[in-house]
Amino acid sequence: MTLVQLEYIVAVDTWRNFGLAAEKCFVTQPTLSMQIQKLEEELGVKIFDRSVKPVKPTEMGAEIIARARSILREAENIQQLINDRKNVLSGEVRIGIIPTIAPYLLPPLFKKLRSTCPQLDLNIRETVTREIINDLKSNKLDCGIAATPLNDPVIHEDTLFYEEMFVYVSRKNALYDRKYILPNEINPDQLWLLEEGHCFRTQVLNLCDLQHTPVFHCRYETGNIESLKRMVEQSDGLTILPELAVQELGRQAWQQVKRIKQPAPVRQVSLITHRDQVKTRLIRTVKDAILSIVPESMQKLHNRKVVELSY
Repeated sequence: MTLVQLEYIVAVDTWRNFGLAAEKCFVTQPTLSMQIQKLEEELGVKIFDRSVKPVKPTEMGAEIIARARSILREAENIQQLINDRKNVLSGEVRIGIIPTIAPYLLPPLFKKLRSTCPQLDLNIRETVTREIINDLKSNKLDCGIAATPLNDPVIHEDTLFYEEMFVYVSRKNALYDRKYILPNEINPDQLWLLEEGHCFRTQVLNLCDLQHTPVFHCRYETGNIESLKRMVEQSDGLTILPELAVQELGRQAWQQVKRIKQPAPVRQVSLITHRDQVKTRLIRTVKDAILSIVPESMQKLHNRKVVELSY
């Protein structure tokens, strides 16, 4: 049994395709298949069920792959320990980020890290919180940027900033002339929401004290905040925007932004990692870069209230 063989079975489990797994491991498919077959013969068990498409692990194979991920994590940790002792700031950082933060934080974060840490190999994936958590546990990601608290004992949360939630109102809406709005004044029939699976959606529902999703005569599902803004502008509705999205609005659009009465609702955004993560120095570099981008006023809670998450 070798680390290379463990890497190959993890790759096949990740991509569920031998050809794609071989491509990701920079080897030919026959080489990858042969090594996996050798490992199966050595162990005396079938790791993958090749009769189904996409390929999937057998029951015993799933247990072996889980152990393989743990072993590979420890092997990676040894290399990272050596880099840290040598004061070498290089290596791969795999980051997951939720879609309601990615468009506003990633461009300046890329620019910052590229200028200050050119040796870093950045691998960033935009996905929902649940997938980030799963990928941290299976060692597919090193860290994530997501709304918290998550209350998961395996996940460590390092708070980055607090993002105020604003109401974005159509000029045709009765609330347009208001400076401040109470959550109970928001008409659920006029509220445009992200599709299910997004944590920001659940926070909006909790903020407005809506136990069930509003029923629209016109149903529109999107994971894109920019699309919600367009729907508001073309209707008499409203939506809730996070602070980073509001900061990018033009001067005229700011007239449609309304604050929610004190205590202002915020979402807490954190850098999340697996509790056994040891890429401490690299992840700290990512954190420092984010904090250098986000306004200091967003880095303290002040007299604001964190809106609860629910899954």
